Amino acid sequence: MDDPSNARRAARAYGLKAETVAMLWLRARLYEILDRNYRINGGEIDIVARRGRTIAFVEVKARGSLEEAYIAITPQKQRRICRAVNRWVANHPFAMGYTLRADAIFIAPGRLPRHLENAFELGVG
Repeated sequence: MDDPSNARRAARAYGLKAETVAMLWLRARLYEILDRNYRINGGEIDIVARRGRTIAFVEVKARGSLEEAYIAITPQKQRRICRAVNRWVANHPFAMGYTLRADAIFIAPGRLPRHLENAFELGVG
């Protein structure tokens, strides 16, 4: 019988690898990485990146296919991200001078990452 803790560790390692790929993808598109794995009680942001006058709060989803990755950002997940974004912005007031956006990067084996700008509404404020 498989140990559930081994499965969790493997999933976490896969997720961190996907986040690294997403970060490199963003850097190649001239985004500056401001933060990574920002966590609060009740939410998290995978990557915070800035390009020009926009700060993107990026959710990274790695699944077996891009289609599976698209549907993995549930309304509950969006609410958790928004809670973390509100806290991040409160701790980084300079961000209010920027356009704030919720992006997603989808990762699937054998496919280039897919970056979706404005993947969902942030509800900041």
